[in-house]
Amino acid sequence: MGKVILLCGKICSGKTHYAARLLSETGGVLLSCDEIMFGLDLDRLLDHLEDVHAVMIPKIQHYLYKKATEIVIAGSDVVLDFGFWSRQERKAVSKYFSDRHIPYEWHYIHVSCETWAQNIAERNRNRPADTAAYELNDRLLAKMERQFEEPLPGEVDVWFNNERV
Repeated sequence: MGKVILLCGKICSGKTHYAARLLSETGGVLLSCDEIMFGLDLDRLLDHLEDVHAVMIPKIQHYLYKKATEIVIAGSDVVLDFGFWSRQERKAVSKYFSDRHIPYEWHYIHVSCETWAQNIAERNRNRPADTAAYELNDRLLAKMERQFEEPLPGEVDVWFNNERV
């Protein structure tokens, strides 16, 4: 049986790069809400993106939890690249996999304020115009930062410091 690796971290903390590194080392399957959301044609909904996000993401996540369970039972590792911003969400996901006897690990991608700002600027600069990757403006970032609860050290199995050098 494989295991589920749950990636926790702010937007633009480097979760996707970390996931790619994990997968190159261990193999497995990446499941990402962003991949699904970016694949949808949301351009006409940009004025209501936050509402769409609030409705769609929980449904996508639940579907991907079920897929992760199937993949792990089939013998492969799964990396869930979601963010898991709140303690309540992390507890609920831990319970979901624990109740199904699915092995899992929490990996937190920590990023300093300086590196985070650089990552955000780079994302905004390199964001393709034909994608649903919306610009991260100050208002949206402030809202996201208020919602994110950094995990306590005992909450995660791996604490990865993602810093630019």
